[in-house]
Amino acid sequence: MRLTLDALAVLEAIARKGSFAAAAAEMYRVPSAITYTVNKLEQDLKVDLFDRSGHRAKLTPAGEKLLHHLLRAAQELELTVKRVATGWEAELTLAVDTLIPLSKIYPLVTDFYAENTGTQLRIITEVLGGAWDALATGRADLVIGASGEGPPGGGYTVRALGEMEFVFVVPPGHPLANATVPLTNEEISQHRAIASADSSRNLPPRTSYLLTGQDVLTVPCMRTKLDAHRAGLGVGFVPRSLVEDDLVTGRLIMKTVAYPCPIPRLFTAWRSSHTGKALMWFLERLDSGKLLA
Repeated sequence: MRLTLDALAVLEAIARKGSFAAAAAEMYRVPSAITYTVNKLEQDLKVDLFDRSGHRAKLTPAGEKLLHHLLRAAQELELTVKRVATGWEAELTLAVDTLIPLSKIYPLVTDFYAENTGTQLRIITEVLGGAWDALATGRADLVIGASGEGPPGGGYTVRALGEMEFVFVVPPGHPLANATVPLTNEEISQHRAIASADSSRNLPPRTSYLLTGQDVLTVPCMRTKLDAHRAGLGVGFVPRSLVEDDLVTGRLIMKTVAYPCPIPRLFTAWRSSHTGKALMWFLERLDSGKLLA
């Protein structure tokens, strides 16, 4: 016997009434039918669900745990159905490019939870083309901070989020720290660059501002890239907003280059067919000024 809603109702009635007979009367069934349901369930699960030694049928610890989980699952299913019926998604997945620290997203999430919609949120982080990949493959419902062009084929809506200035940084003591500016590509190519790995699973991976023949240390995301720069492991372009304190304290040194990094435009994107209320809520409240500052 599979765990069914009927089996759940039988277990709950016995636990509440204290006897198989009372449960049968409440459910308008013969006691033998109730006994059969419980016995079959116990045989299939290979565990005793009720202690029948006393005057009342009492759930065993295993029975209590099973009933608790079944009731919780039933309640969650009921809430999910109600949410879907009212237009709120059961779950919404946000893919955030690591150019945007999650600390910028959390206040928005806090406000969303205050709405008590019941929609479960899931946040993933992506790098370079990974945000577009997450949208194209259905891993995400909404991407925040995607850069460059989206994948071919369409089917999604794009909204400009803003621009993010990048600066070229070197660690103190590095050979380029005291070099004459502007630095040429030939000079830069002689030193190790630090790059974030594209997180795409299906789309072709992208690289960013690397020179031909340059030694490259590849790390998982923007946060680890910044950590590697601070550790003195290499040079490269980073978002200015994320290294302001480092530039003030001298932990990193900004250098003028002959060929600056083009200022990338960042986007918010979602599948055009997705019209759920949770998605619309986030789209109405995304503030590029706060996210990109």
